[in-house]
Amino acid sequence: MATLLYKLGRFTFRRRGLTALLWLLVLFGAAFAASSAPTPPADTFSMPGTESQKAFDLLEEKFPAAGAEGASARVVVRAPDGEKITTPGHKAAVADLVADLGKDPKVTRVTDPFTSDAVSKDGTTAYAVATYELAATELTDKQHDALDKTLESGRDSGLTVEAGGDAVKVDVAMGGTGEQIGVLISAVVLLMTFGSLIAAGMPLLTALVGVGAGISAITALGSTLGLSATTSNLAMMLGLAVGIDYALFIVSRYRSEMLEGHDRREAAGRAVGTAGSAVVFAGLTVIVALAGLSVVNIPVLTKMGLAAAGTVAIAVLIAITLVPALLGFAPVRVLRRRDRAAFRTKPLSARQERKAAKRAAKRARKQAGPDEQRTNLGTRWARYVLRHPVAVLLVGVVGLGTVALPAADLELGLPGEGTMATDTTQRKAYDMLSASFGDGFNGPLMVTVESDKAAAAAKTVGERFADQDGVASVAPAAANEAGDTAIFNVVPTSGPNEEATEELVRSLRALARGMEADTGSEILITGQTALFIDFSRTLDEALLPYLALVVGLAFLLLMLVFRSLLVPFKAALGFLLSVGAALGAVVAVFQKGWLADVFGVEQPNPVMSTLPILMIGVVFGLAMDYEVFLVSRMREAYVHGATAGEAVVAGFHYGGRVVSAAAIIMISVFSGFIAEDNDLIKMMGFALASAVLFDAFVVRMAIVPALFALLGTKAWWLPKWLDKLLPNLDVEGANLGGGATADVPAQRRSEQREHELIR
Repeated sequence: MATLLYKLGRFTFRRRGLTALLWLLVLFGAAFAASSAPTPPADTFSMPGTESQKAFDLLEEKFPAAGAEGASARVVVRAPDGEKITTPGHKAAVADLVADLGKDPKVTRVTDPFTSDAVSKDGTTAYAVATYELAATELTDKQHDALDKTLESGRDSGLTVEAGGDAVKVDVAMGGTGEQIGVLISAVVLLMTFGSLIAAGMPLLTALVGVGAGISAITALGSTLGLSATTSNLAMMLGLAVGIDYALFIVSRYRSEMLEGHDRREAAGRAVGTAGSAVVFAGLTVIVALAGLSVVNIPVLTKMGLAAAGTVAIAVLIAITLVPALLGFAPVRVLRRRDRAAFRTKPLSARQERKAAKRAAKRARKQAGPDEQRTNLGTRWARYVLRHPVAVLLVGVVGLGTVALPAADLELGLPGEGTMATDTTQRKAYDMLSASFGDGFNGPLMVTVESDKAAAAAKTVGERFADQDGVASVAPAAANEAGDTAIFNVVPTSGPNEEATEELVRSLRALARGMEADTGSEILITGQTALFIDFSRTLDEALLPYLALVVGLAFLLLMLVFRSLLVPFKAALGFLLSVGAALGAVVAVFQKGWLADVFGVEQPNPVMSTLPILMIGVVFGLAMDYEVFLVSRMREAYVHGATAGEAVVAGFHYGGRVVSAAAIIMISVFSGFIAEDNDLIKMMGFALASAVLFDAFVVRMAIVPALFALLGTKAWWLPKWLDKLLPNLDVEGANLGGGATADVPAQRRSEQREHELIR
């Protein structure tokens, strides 16, 4: 592997113009395809095989007119305190509002609250429903502005007017502010790490190229593969984060190889052969974790995972091809200014470049203090861990375990208008309806009855359901034209996110199973709460197979990379600690409301039900990233003759600073999304940022070296029979010493200095 990538690095460095041109063609080709592609389809949510999905499929088949209806807006009006909405003056204002709603040419129907029994029992609140001929995603600013203007005119008449429904504009796109903040912080970190504008700008440029190509490809394939506009959200976050990190490792290794005395092309080849090998396998673990989401059998998660995996694959390809090509355009300017001075601007021979590199390294040692010539912060930290492994291990494990404690109270829920910010019109309308019509009004259950005599069967079922505890009301059933299917709504006494409603759904479904034989029908129950129950069951059933697949494949990959059984095992255990701590932090902030003001959380809410499974997939991939990057340096030193302890120190001396910078960059990218207004986006950004924080700085920087210190050479143990079976991928670049232009004496001196340093 290392030899193949070494040759690829040298080739792209030499053919830098051709390589850059090919990537530009890919970028502009994808952008052109995206600009000419049809509009992406609307977001759809389905769960094949569940009762809720069967009910929706039956509704679409038997009631096609209902399924063809477009977006709707439910406008809620309330009279001033102490007054009734039914007074002549307010009644006339409501009539004007209904008339204004109907003026939009795209509105097909508007219900009158006074003729559709849509007035609360206390007479203070009413609601009207406007139905559009267009789907929610097809509504333009013209329709949204007209609706907003109608709401304002109603408020001008003295009424409280709010609106909910999918026709009301909601800004849920993850774009703009989050990415800008993340890129800005990343630029600062890169500049501080490299001390060169060229070197700092290179990872940013290549990451943006990768994200641009990936998102454009997703948009271009949207209509063909059914990828909605929001499918690219996760791809954008991960593509930007890993794109910067992967390029960072290649550029950092190139600078190191230059200062070790290798000529420019050789340095590029070695950088791609060593750090590039780590990038390839780290990227593979992320891709496996994301693609494995298809095991969950929820199409929206499958599409998000595959789209993000594709973007990560592009980031890997860019890191091992475009990055060395760009290094070819500025081979010396990526160095720090004090190191750059040793190289002349005109072309040098390989021997002259090695001499220049030696002068630069000597100058750097003279400028450094006596204590800094042989150590850095990573070296000193690794030595401390080697002296106190048990204490570091206990502090790390106990600390993460403490942070993870709130996860025991985890409550999951699906997003809806009841979880939106309290200052949005959707949330205000939701609260008004709950207060005036009952908590269950916003989450009715829909019952479908399929039978030869559907109307009669539905009537019987409705009467039995109405007698159950927790049912506020049952609407009359409506049958289709064929008379073989009927539907009716059941309004619970409790809200859609309450446990009492979940118990009601389970009891009604159990009752329905018993009535099916008596009525000769098939009875299905769906609705917001029923959807959540089915969704949770689907995730629970898929979690163990998903973990087995992802962890199993990643274990094999890491075993191939490090030729060890214990290294991938402890990597997986560390991942569990990171996920548990991150989930505990999410529960503490977003569910319990701790530090809510700091993170701009309006109110505590249940954790988004898709978050844990997404966290497992994404965090596992990213955790293996840092495992590969850090431990591959240790493995490299171990292969070149260092002892187990020396290998740990060498890994931190050469990789600690770069891994820390990469983690800070990824945290900054994810943290940028905490600034978004939508709480669900905040939650995702916070979860991933905290997971990377815990994994990179506690697990990989503390727990992992402590375990290495305790295990010693056993950490690299592999049965001889298994060692013979596994292919030797040479990820650490042990076979690169004989390169055509390699300076073997310089390499030996470098290894000798390394041994002296880590002792």
